[in-house]
Amino acid sequence: MELTLTVANIVLAVVLAGIAGIWIYLLAYMGKSFRHAPTLESFDRTSVNRIPKVSVILPARNEGHYVARCLDSLLAQDYPNFEIIAINDSSTDRTSEIMKAYAANDLRVMHIDASPKPEGWTGKNWACYQGYLRARGEFLMFTDADSKHLPSAMALAVGQVVSQNLEALTAVPRLICNDFWTKMTLPVLATFLHTRFSPIRVNDPNTKTGYFFGSFFIITRSTYEAIGTHEGVKEELVEDGALGGKVKAGKFRLKMVRGERQIDAVWARDLPTLWQGLRRFMIPVYYQDKVGAYMMVMAVFFILFAPFASLPYLLVASFAGNISFQILFGLQISAIALIMVTTAVQCRLAIFESPLYAFAAPLSGALISFSFMSAIVDAKKKGAVSWRDRKYTITKNQNPVS
Repeated sequence: MELTLTVANIVLAVVLAGIAGIWIYLLAYMGKSFRHAPTLESFDRTSVNRIPKVSVILPARNEGHYVARCLDSLLAQDYPNFEIIAINDSSTDRTSEIMKAYAANDLRVMHIDASPKPEGWTGKNWACYQGYLRARGEFLMFTDADSKHLPSAMALAVGQVVSQNLEALTAVPRLICNDFWTKMTLPVLATFLHTRFSPIRVNDPNTKTGYFFGSFFIITRSTYEAIGTHEGVKEELVEDGALGGKVKAGKFRLKMVRGERQIDAVWARDLPTLWQGLRRFMIPVYYQDKVGAYMMVMAVFFILFAPFASLPYLLVASFAGNISFQILFGLQISAIALIMVTTAVQCRLAIFESPLYAFAAPLSGALISFSFMSAIVDAKKKGAVSWRDRKYTITKNQNPVS
């Protein structure tokens, strides 16, 4: 019995030390990304020698609460040569009506009611493709209806693309949290986002990591057509990430910048959309690599939630005077402290919310872990993912982000 307990404690010690090591790495890499990632404003503006036409493609489904704000911010851009193609994706609210009103009042806005999506397409991809067919610009700028842009955002993006001879550029937005659940969960998610899809990694030609933020990316028409347009990712639920992956895989000149000062985007509106948003990331991973998906779910559980879940047991055991349990408790407290410090830094530097939300780390860890678990359980069910009032059944052909 004593030998078994000793072995179990050694294994647990290794696990806790590993979790602490992972969070040290995440904190260090996140800090490096914040210090060294380029910004939307950081380029030589004197080298901009032309003003190409930009077609802004704005798909929207049931975005009556946000689309007017987005259109106002786009029409206020100080860039002199652009058009806006606003595509209503079968909305059941006032989205189409709002778009029509803007098109009637400003010739720069074209309103489209997208036809019903064909079999095999997701709704947003079909809407984006319909916008592309009507676009006349040399550059295509894709954005979401719940985003908001400062007047200089478009000019800065085009300036970087032109002056640095790029073929695509995407900006990390400031992610807006409207409810408690998103405020407590997004800092943890953003920590992984700023490591897995850091501008440092995306901008490195020696990595395979490519990614677009759907709230803001600009791409030359020729590059967009070369990677197959949205038709090439027509089944993808995380289509922006898939497009960015195709651009990187095609060896096109892609750059990611920090754009928190210029662009806002709403990531989730409430708990149900947050839950479904998490699930739609995991289910395609399952179909790409089932074993990898199970391992990922286990890793997320141990990294985010296990240190908190085992706290009561080790707290009680450490008072029994057993030195091994006291060592374990110390490792556990170190892991928890690192989780909360990293989350607090993310709140402060990227999410712009109170660092006090770091104290909700146990709840956010549980929410993320169990949403991923439920996604694995439901992956084979018809209509496994509900997104923007539509149900999608994922197939084995759909791939996760590169």
